[in-house]
Amino acid sequence: MPARSHPDPNRPPRSQPAVDAGRAARCTEAIRDIAEDFVVRAEELLHKTHDPDTPATDLVVTVANLGRLTEEATAALVVRQRSQGEPLKELTPALGLTEDRLRKKYHPQAVDLRLASRTRPRRELPGSRTPEDTSGPPGPKNRLRLREPGQRLACALTLMRAQSRVSQRALAGRMRIDPSYVSRILSGERDASWQHVLTICDLCNGDSTLMKPLWEMAANVQPTGDPTRYLHTYLRALRYAAGSPSTETILASTQNTIAASDLRQALEGPGTPTWLVVRTITNALLGLPDLTLPLWRSATACMETSLPAEAFG
Repeated sequence: MPARSHPDPNRPPRSQPAVDAGRAARCTEAIRDIAEDFVVRAEELLHKTHDPDTPATDLVVTVANLGRLTEEATAALVVRQRSQGEPLKELTPALGLTEDRLRKKYHPQAVDLRLASRTRPRRELPGSRTPEDTSGPPGPKNRLRLREPGQRLACALTLMRAQSRVSQRALAGRMRIDPSYVSRILSGERDASWQHVLTICDLCNGDSTLMKPLWEMAANVQPTGDPTRYLHTYLRALRYAAGSPSTETILASTQNTIAASDLRQALEGPGTPTWLVVRTITNALLGLPDLTLPLWRSATACMETSLPAEAFG
């Protein structure tokens, strides 16, 4: 069959790609996931560079993983641009590729498969390995799924125990349970009762008030008390569970999209910042925005009802 020298006149021109809202939405979600994975890999690289004994090969592996994330994000962005009906020429200056090359390199169906099959990295939490664990490589028991509420609580309790230097055996004796069960509580494999949390706080000189919202989220218990204060306490608890990062570290992780005053208001008050600010801080502290949103709504509603009538005009 002879090759055609002209494109099919019935096909739309390449400069006007068909809009595919579903694919664009999938790409947007994938880009969010990749952005979170960047944080995991970047922190991994940062921790490795602080250890002078880290082999160069380990650093190269992490850098290569960051490169793969960059390529996946680029693919998702190019396909989203096409799926939204936007011209690819807008992306060519930044990517240094022609429109034709972008079409060939990032075919929508191929990118769909690639994004659907990608695996996401997990991070070992600071303090999740106890002195008893350091004799061997980290196993599945030492790896936590960071953002789940039960794992946030487990991480906070693990950090509390590590900072106090109280042994798991001492905790087990006070809690009257087997040391292996304590280990599973601290690793997030077993749910902690509120009495367990209180005992750990008491023996490790921890703040049970700070742990309460983490436990209530993990146990799916309805929050009680002043909604605004509860939101502040929950965000401070997330900060503790994340290793108590400094203000500068938190702001840097948000790419300075919020101000120090926004962070201070979210953690301490007075009042409640916008949802955009709270969501950004929740993500930076490895929490789940879906869990924080109802708390923010309650705090906002409480603040509105407490305003005098003249505030509404």
